[in-house]
Amino acid sequence: MTKKKENKKTEATGKKTKTENMQFPKDPGQIKGFVKRSESGTGPEKRKSAPLKTAPKKAGTEAWISEYDIHLFKEGKHYHLYKKLGSHLRTKNRKKGVQFAVWAPNASKVSVIGSFNNWDKTANPMTHRYDESGIWECFIPEAEKGSVYKYLISSRDGYTAEKGDPFAFMWEEPPKTASMVWDLETKWKDKKWLNKRNKQKGKPQPVSVYELHIGSWKRVPEEGNRSLTYLELAEQLPEYIKEMGFTHVEFMPVMEHPFYGSWGYQITGYFAPSSRYGTPQDFIKLIEALHENEIGVILDWVPSHFPSDLHGLHYYDGTYLYEHADPKKGFHPDWKSYIFNYGRNEVRSFLISNAVFWLDKYHIDGLRVDAVASMLYLDYSREDGEWIPNEYGGRENLEAISFLKEFNEVAYGEFPDIITIAEESTAWPMVSRPTYLGGLGFGMKWMMGWMHDTLEYFKKDPVHRRHHQNDITFSTTYAFTENFMLPLSHDEVVYGKQALINKMPGDEWNKFANLRSLYAYMYAHPGTKLLFMGGEFGQTSEWDHDSSLEWHLCRYPLHQQIQETLKTLNHIYKSEPALYEVSFEHTGFEWIDIHDAENSVICFIRKGKKAEESLVVICNLTPVPRENYRIGIPQNRAWKELFNSDLDKFGGSNTRNNKSLIPEDIPAHGQEQSISLTLPPMAVLYLKLE
Repeated sequence: MTKKKENKKTEATGKKTKTENMQFPKDPGQIKGFVKRSESGTGPEKRKSAPLKTAPKKAGTEAWISEYDIHLFKEGKHYHLYKKLGSHLRTKNRKKGVQFAVWAPNASKVSVIGSFNNWDKTANPMTHRYDESGIWECFIPEAEKGSVYKYLISSRDGYTAEKGDPFAFMWEEPPKTASMVWDLETKWKDKKWLNKRNKQKGKPQPVSVYELHIGSWKRVPEEGNRSLTYLELAEQLPEYIKEMGFTHVEFMPVMEHPFYGSWGYQITGYFAPSSRYGTPQDFIKLIEALHENEIGVILDWVPSHFPSDLHGLHYYDGTYLYEHADPKKGFHPDWKSYIFNYGRNEVRSFLISNAVFWLDKYHIDGLRVDAVASMLYLDYSREDGEWIPNEYGGRENLEAISFLKEFNEVAYGEFPDIITIAEESTAWPMVSRPTYLGGLGFGMKWMMGWMHDTLEYFKKDPVHRRHHQNDITFSTTYAFTENFMLPLSHDEVVYGKQALINKMPGDEWNKFANLRSLYAYMYAHPGTKLLFMGGEFGQTSEWDHDSSLEWHLCRYPLHQQIQETLKTLNHIYKSEPALYEVSFEHTGFEWIDIHDAENSVICFIRKGKKAEESLVVICNLTPVPRENYRIGIPQNRAWKELFNSDLDKFGGSNTRNNKSLIPEDIPAHGQEQSISLTLPPMAVLYLKLE
């Protein structure tokens, strides 16, 4: 298993680059310690074989899994499988114990091995249900909360493996790989937050997201440089997020993953927060603490692929169960991982149940779906001959499209006040439009084109920017085709791409002035916002998942002043309706002037529902102050500076417009009135009506 690698498609354009020497996975039957299996018995097309001997249904027997559960499961419509499959503490026939249930339709026998039976392979065999669901069950009185276990699965073709529980609520801390019996019992204390969330549903809201990797946000150098626990984060993180003014925190995947260097994007325990940082109840306390401080919680969710670790989902029952058998459909060449079979009903139930689980049991406020582009296209990062067209001969993954639509319908159907966000890098239409209109149904989509063009523009020496005015203005030609989120994410500060501050040109002063201008432009641009941790204080090193953020930099003025800039921008963003009320519609934006390429100046209007709440935004993207600069103004009233990124408190030169800006009857930029003002060097101004 490897780290999450850069996509072979260019994020801004969706174009492919050649995949060099693409290697398909070896058959698990060739891996040491496993018995060679035949090529049959895979997926929905599994071969017919002699029926298994199953336990007959007995009248009056207490049913943990009902016939209706099985009906929904087979139809792919059971969205709460976590209540039935996996391990659950219960009392049966007046005995306390644990109910186990696992889906392994192609197994010849399954038993539960664990700490409660000394890992005896014969002590606790499971019973194969009578209903052809492929589910195996057993009740073990000796098992209890905290018991560790695996399923010993033998296939009909002789393949045997010890597998973790796909539905386990907790796993052993890696590198150990066993599942753990656990419950999610807790007394939630976030009713006030949930009520507020419900009242705000459907209303325009500011969304400013702080993207965070739990293991490297802050570490404890005195204790071997260990990561903070969920409980320690609960004490420190909410206060910091609230101080900085972000509305949400987005955790990179918290689900259990064996390889820390995958950043959580190679998951084995889809229903368990990583035990590296504490228990599920500890993670709940972190969420409660954030909600108490009115901070929403978004989780990265990865339904696109899973790793090859043999205790995980791969080749689960001796067949390609969760994934496709053909590597042209089931193997991901970029990440050397496996692609879910979205056409299999039981797999759809597994994935949608997982999404519902986090929204239900952990009160999560939103899911950001990773690598959506890789799901939508059958030829993603593949050359001719390396992929299989759909039934119409096209490159679209019809099963994945159907799955994504169903996921969004179910998520919003059960939790109408949450948000779903697509990391989708191509020109696929209507990603954030309702499914009844033909869209995928997401609430928002990452605006990867904006991110690419904007960073390319800001990397350039200001003397050359006059030749690239289109890079900074082009995004508004498509800004209202989707509900866009503007991301400056972790992917932009790794793999040699440099930290954001070091992408900026010039000396130290210019680097920080450019970064302040980038942030101010981002907050003024239509769309919600996302910034990766460390960017808020100008971290100078690329992100390293094995190290803490460079918090010591906050002792230095320029880094403190970048923090102050972000605090101010978040405050203005939340308090000015013009910046969020009509963020996804063209009526909320109007260009004043995009043609002054020679001076690298752009200016535009952001509009709310009330005309008097409009803001004028002026970006001077060279380090040259410009006096008596004239722009057309829509209203014949006095304007004042609301924000100036060049103020000395932000680390600038303090060039400002102290007096009221009174319109004159001098036409400019299609307006009858205009104002004359001073543009600070390398700075962004927000003007507001007095």
